[in-house]
Amino acid sequence: MTRRRPHLISVDVGGTLGNAEGPGLTMRLTAASPLPAKQAREIMRERLHTQPSLGDAVVADVCEALQVAPENFPRDLPPAPLTLFPGTVDALRVLSEVATVVTLSNVTCADADADGLRRLTAPWVSDFFPSCRIGYAKPDRRAFLAVAEHCAVDPAHILHIGDDWACDVVGALDAGLGAVWISRGRPTPQPDLIVDHGVLVVDDLSSAAQHVQAFSRTEENP
Repeated sequence: MTRRRPHLISVDVGGTLGNAEGPGLTMRLTAASPLPAKQAREIMRERLHTQPSLGDAVVADVCEALQVAPENFPRDLPPAPLTLFPGTVDALRVLSEVATVVTLSNVTCADADADGLRRLTAPWVSDFFPSCRIGYAKPDRRAFLAVAEHCAVDPAHILHIGDDWACDVVGALDAGLGAVWISRGRPTPQPDLIVDHGVLVVDDLSSAAQHVQAFSRTEENP
C-alpha cells in the first residue's frame, strides 16, 4: 500500500467492526455439514453469500454441495444483532475525515441487516455493500471492482480494511486496491505481501484509523 490519501475506504464488517451476537445462517450450516469447515465456508461464499434471496433452487443447490438435508436448512432466521468492538465508532469517524467510507462484507441475505448497520455506524459510513447485494463475495476481485464501479473510484485509490487475510488482503490486492489487515495479534500468513505490496498490519480498527489519518496528513503537509 502506497502511503497516499485514499479516495474511498471500504471496511469489512464481521470481525472488523464487531461480532454478531449468536450464530447466523453460515455458522449453522457449517456446523450441520460433514465437510471441513473451511471447505464449507468456501462453498457458501460462492453459492450462498452471492444470492439476493433464498428460493427453493438456491437452498437445494447449497444443501447438495454441503451434504445437508434440505429439511435441516435453517429458514426464517432473524439477523443476529451486531455488537461493535470498543472504539469502532470513533475509528469510523476518523476514517471518514480522510475519505468516504463504505462497508464490503460477505454475508447471506438472511444475515444482512443494512438498516441495523446504518444505525450503528451513522453518520460515518456512506453505503453498504454486502455480497448478497452485489452478487460477488470476497476474495473474488469482482466484489471489490463492483464497489469501485458503483462509487466511480479507481481501484488504485481505494483502501480496504479487514481481518480475513485471504478475503480482505489477498482479494483486495488482486483487484488493485491497497489493503490493511486487522491482525488482532495473529502472525502474518504471507510476510512477502507486506514487503511487496505495502500491506499495513495493525491490531484493530482504531490503530488502522490512526495510521491512515497520519499518512494522509503527511501527504497534505510534505
